[in-house]
Amino acid sequence: MKQGILLCGHGSRRKTGTDAFKKLVALLKKRYENEYEVDYGFLEFSHPLYEAAVERLYEKGVRKIYALPVILFAGSHAKNDIPYEMNTIQSYYPDLEIKMGTHIGVSSYLLDLSKKRIEEQEALLPPIDRKECGLMVIGRGTTDPDANSDVHKLAAMLWEGMGFGFTSVAYSGTAYPSTAEALPMFEKLGMKRTYVIPFFFFTGVLLERIYETVEEFNKTSTTEYVNTEAFGSDELIMKAFDERLDQAKNGLAHMNCQLCKYRKQIIGFEEEEGKEQVGHHLNVKGILFEEDEKVDEKKGVMKTVKNILGI
Repeated sequence: MKQGILLCGHGSRRKTGTDAFKKLVALLKKRYENEYEVDYGFLEFSHPLYEAAVERLYEKGVRKIYALPVILFAGSHAKNDIPYEMNTIQSYYPDLEIKMGTHIGVSSYLLDLSKKRIEEQEALLPPIDRKECGLMVIGRGTTDPDANSDVHKLAAMLWEGMGFGFTSVAYSGTAYPSTAEALPMFEKLGMKRTYVIPFFFFTGVLLERIYETVEEFNKTSTTEYVNTEAFGSDELIMKAFDERLDQAKNGLAHMNCQLCKYRKQIIGFEEEEGKEQVGHHLNVKGILFEEDEKVDEKKGVMKTVKNILGI
């Protein structure tokens, strides 16, 4: 049976973010080309949508797909939106099997890559004892405390493993504190330097906003705040995907349901237990430009007109 891998991205409003995602796709295609057909799709903002990517794989003879979320932490996208999309799409193909992998989450590879990004910035600056430096870890931020807690766990491991004077977590949005709210808190600690590491795969609107917020705060601060680069397509990320693919193949891809607000009554989120698993991106389907590489669609004048009109 021919097998495929579907890399499930979120989508970005920025071309730079989409281009970075496609770079990752190209690397994984080359990595798995001897065993799998590799394709990619997005929830929103970008094309192709998952449905079109699955169609392309199916037309190539693929009858088993491993869907790997290109998502760091298990908020609603990993727990609801992507599984909802995959279940819906699978219902269109009686002879197709789609197996879900898990998000990257708390991974030794992600921990190692975080350390690498911090050390890269340290090497560019005059040395300061880490005990006199702070570390601010910036997560995406979700309404799911389970996902947010994973950011805290990795932050704690970096703190203890690298020996910073103080480490805490902030978020780009949704959760508290935001980057702008956390910076004045760090300022009161009197650190000589604080490294700001965003837990993001690629550049995009949110990452650009973090960098801008830190840069603006630096103008009046007595502390030096230094941004690290996004995780990108580092070999350590490749190894994390190897691990998640192996888990999906062997039936070991499990969510942390013991602390999932949709499965248990979690403090402060009791009313969300048993919430229906429904994607919230249905309103974006069909409103973006049609993808350029849709299966069996000939390109021509009408194709160009449809793209201009967004239909």
